[in-house]
Amino acid sequence: MKTSLALGALALAAATLTGCSSESEMRAEDPAVADAGGAGDDSPAAPAGAPASVPAAEGRVATQGLVTVLDDGDGPELCLGAVAESLPPQCGGPKITGWDWAAHEMHEQAGGVRWGSFHVTGTFDGTTFAVEEAIPAALYDTLAVPQEEPLGTPCEDTQGGAADTTKSSPEAMDATLTAASALPGYAMAWLDGNVVNVAVTEDPTGAEAALRETWGGPLCVSEAEHTQAELEAIQRDLNELPGMLSVASSAPDRLEVHVVQDDGSLQEWADETYGAGLVEVTSALVPVEG
Repeated sequence: MKTSLALGALALAAATLTGCSSESEMRAEDPAVADAGGAGDDSPAAPAGAPASVPAAEGRVATQGLVTVLDDGDGPELCLGAVAESLPPQCGGPKITGWDWAAHEMHEQAGGVRWGSFHVTGTFDGTTFAVEEAIPAALYDTLAVPQEEPLGTPCEDTQGGAADTTKSSPEAMDATLTAASALPGYAMAWLDGNVVNVAVTEDPTGAEAALRETWGGPLCVSEAEHTQAELEAIQRDLNELPGMLSVASSAPDRLEVHVVQDDGSLQEWADETYGAGLVEVTSALVPVEG
């Protein structure tokens, strides 16, 4: 099986959480804490034209797989985003109603904090999650998650002539990737096996010639519509979406934003603002069939 690794892509999580973060720091840094439970007076303003608050879910919804339910003394919360792996862990999210720790014995407790891993089903009004069912991790039948196809190589000829083994070392690859990031119109670089892939928005022929100065192995230079800098500017807008959990880019001309809940209005706004296909919005809460 071929593997690929995106390099210089927008690995843009909502926050970088460390085990030594304090609770106040977590609440200041993690958008899942600040926005997931509904916008407060000091919440950042949503981008122009975007929904101003987290949309309510129509009907019953469930978490995508297992999530952490945590209670630090202020009531249980549904942690849909990143969780700091400290002891006790730190995270935040929508407040939960209908939760009784005595009814959910498979949990841990330390430092006045209770937490556990559960698959949760209920209803969500945009602010609070009303729990109807919670399955602990030990009893949850985890389904196989389909793996996304890795980025391939769009070029048929990746050698462009005879290989130059003197410029095929790991050091040469590092130098080539560094040079790629400085190219005019740089969009993304990724590895497909031993093939160095670089996407640019302008002059791919010139870009390939420049990269051949340091790289003699398989190389593919393709065209993209948006530079990395352009995607980073869009990402800064997406960071302010209500209920935003994370933003990443795994391919040229694509941003994936993960939010607490989208009733379709966030995706509609993204399509109207940036063009269909550039931004994909996914929800941490998904409808329950039946």
